[in-house]
Order: sequence, then structure tokens, then C-alpha cells
Amino acid sequence: MILIGTMNLTRTRETGVFYCPTCNVSQPYRLRARRPFLTLYFIPTVPIGNPELFVVCDHCKNNWDESVLHLDQAAHQQIQAAQFQDEAIRSAVLVTLQGEDISEPEIQCLIHISNVLFDRPIDREELGRLCSIARRSNIQATNYVLTVSKRWTMQQKLLALQGMFLAATAQSETIPDETLATLIEMRELLQLSDQEFRIAIDDTLDYEMA
Repeated sequence: MILIGTMNLTRTRETGVFYCPTCNVSQPYRLRARRPFLTLYFIPTVPIGNPELFVVCDHCKNNWDESVLHLDQAAHQQIQAAQFQDEAIRSAVLVTLQGEDISEPEIQCLIHISNVLFDRPIDREELGRLCSIARRSNIQATNYVLTVSKRWTMQQKLLALQGMFLAATAQSETIPDETLATLIEMRELLQLSDQEFRIAIDDTLDYEMA
């Protein structure tokens, strides 16, 4: 009986130093190539398909597309800042959508938060698309923030929290119990101390929405 199968072989093609988007500093890397082989009696014989190239950070062990080798620190920080702005807006939208319907004051508040607090201009049409996507996907604000906030800096965490608080109080100074519970849970998700949480909320009380 002839035993034929497939297996993946991974080899290191080169090593060097690159700017790691996770570590936020320069780290040693390995450029690896993964390629499937046809095996005969469990021995790789013939390569099938093209090799898949990926970069491995020797420090954090995360994998990246080969294009990361051409990304410098300034470019990465710019991409990271834009990514945070989008994530912070979505977080505020998800907090707002915990109510039954989104009101006109809440719409105006979200647009203002995006334009001024997050420095990310947004119009009613784009906001409408974000709300529709959020409702269809049925994502909870806490689950979303838990996932995306792992890459946020402390300053970004505080800013995002302020945006969520302002969105929650857009309709009324009285926050619904469910939304209040969500905001309190955000303190733990964002790994903030009680003092950091209070200061961030206190700062929003002086924020002018005009």
C-alpha cells in the first residue's frame, strides 16, 4: 500500500531587525516561508502551491505580513492613531445603541464627539451606516471594547471612555441603569484605577458640547 499525503514545511529565509507594531519598538525578526509538500510514506517530496511568507517578531512572537518590514515607526503611529479614532467612534455608537431608538440629540452628540473629541470628521450618512452595521451584528459595547482596547494607550483609553460617557448623557443627564452598568464595567475592561476613572468622568462634566 502506498501512503501519500501532504504536510506543511516552514523555513526561515532571513533574519534582521524591524519596527514591531505590537512592541512599538525595534525588535529582531525572522522572515519565514510556509509551503505545503506532497508526502510519500510521510516524507516530503514535491512542493505544491506557492510559499506563504510571514514575519515573526522574536520578542512578542506575533506574526505579520511581509509588508510590515517596510513600515517605519512614524507610519505605524499614523495608522494606529486612525485605527483608534474609528474604534473610539464605534464604541460611543454601541453605548448609544443600548437604548431602543437613537434620538436627534444623540446623533448630534456623536457627530460632535467624532469631529471634536476624536478629531475624526463624520457626517450623518456615515454615522447611519455605523449604526446599521452595529444593529445587524448585535455587538455589545463591552465585548467590542474588550477586544479593541488591548492595543490602546492609556491616553486613548481615557479619551474613549470620555466619548462613551458623553454619548450616554446626550439625551439626558440621567443615565439609564443598563448604560450606567456598562460604563462602570468599562473601568475594569480598560484596566483603569478608580482615580483614573473618576478623573476622566469629571473632566467630561466640564466639556462643552456646543
